[in-house]
Amino acid sequence: MGGDPHKENVMSQTRGDVWSPVITPFGADLAADIRRFVAHCQWLVSHRVGLAVFGTNSEANSLTVGEKQQLLGALVEGGVDPARLMPGTGQCAIGDSVALTREAVAAGCAGVLMLPPFYYKGVSDEGLFRFYSEVIERVGDSRLRLYLYHIPPVAQVPLSLELIERLRDAFPGTIAGIKDSGGDWSHTQALIDSFAGDDFAVYAGSERFLLDTLRAGGAGCISATANVNPGAIAGLAASWQVEDADDRQQALNVLRDLFERYPLIPAMKAATAHFSGVADWRRVRPPLVELDDERAATLVSSLEEMGFRMEGLGAASHG
Repeated sequence: MGGDPHKENVMSQTRGDVWSPVITPFGADLAADIRRFVAHCQWLVSHRVGLAVFGTNSEANSLTVGEKQQLLGALVEGGVDPARLMPGTGQCAIGDSVALTREAVAAGCAGVLMLPPFYYKGVSDEGLFRFYSEVIERVGDSRLRLYLYHIPPVAQVPLSLELIERLRDAFPGTIAGIKDSGGDWSHTQALIDSFAGDDFAVYAGSERFLLDTLRAGGAGCISATANVNPGAIAGLAASWQVEDADDRQQALNVLRDLFERYPLIPAMKAATAHFSGVADWRRVRPPLVELDDERAATLVSSLEEMGFRMEGLGAASHG
């Protein structure tokens, strides 16, 4: 179980990183469209964005373990650098989390992003510690870099500071960071103050907090709308110390505000469909429902009035 020097080098350069929980395209039969998925990932990488595939906005919990394994394999076979991959591997069942995590480690992924087991509510820190411990020990690979996923508005299972500290003490070098999607800047600040450093990356769960996170010593963001606005978000992350950084942050917020007027996943897919010219991008898996034609047209009209574009997306989506 020797370490991977290349991976250690990649993961030490975390400051200013942007990752996208990649939206998943579906065909008419609701099967994942592998070709379009790989193409979208390659387009994101071309804009300096990493790939947090199988995240919340990937409709990950509407995908089976087998589908995720197939998509991950297709990305690697399609030439995507595994160092740009941080797949979500958190499942409610320990065995499913282990299977996905092993696959990600074997593929050479930079890390994995792991939800807590979210079905049972009111679980204790002890129970969560046991869950993560079981996964780490069963994977049994020193190359594993695990990023915790704190998203209480959705999972309703928070990860406390005490739990994080206990996991870091028990698995030094393996517990590598956290995505904070709580939507509360004071909590992200507390995570940074408590843990951020060379061996632990704190990511905001939205680009809305990108500049504050970087100024406070955090790593960057893992953000849904990096699917549609990757260049601008990555651009600010790469040059957050420039004089006009606050103005650029405000511009990101304006676009984020627009998308958040709608159900976020259907809205991002509607925009991607319009700018790629591929109508199938609008499709979501039940229980989600796509934007109706009127709302999709209103969103697109607002985007075009702002001068917004998804440059190069059409060519990528058509292969």
